[in-house]
Amino acid sequence: MEKIKQYDAVLLKDGRRAAVVEIYGNQDVFDVDVGSSPKDWDTITVKRDEIEKIIND
Repeated sequence: MEKIKQYDAVLLKDGRRAAVVEIYGNQDVFDVDVGSSPKDWDTITVKRDEIEKIIND
């Protein structure tokens, strides 16, 4: 998988779309925002292997 950058949109393996807000280590761990709008956004931490692909359009 290509290098993930801050603010990239990604597809998680559980089917949720997320926006990368922070990157830790050598692309090992990420804080991502999930949800459909600022009212229901939740920031979660995911490991690299939980990300299916980058979905920037």
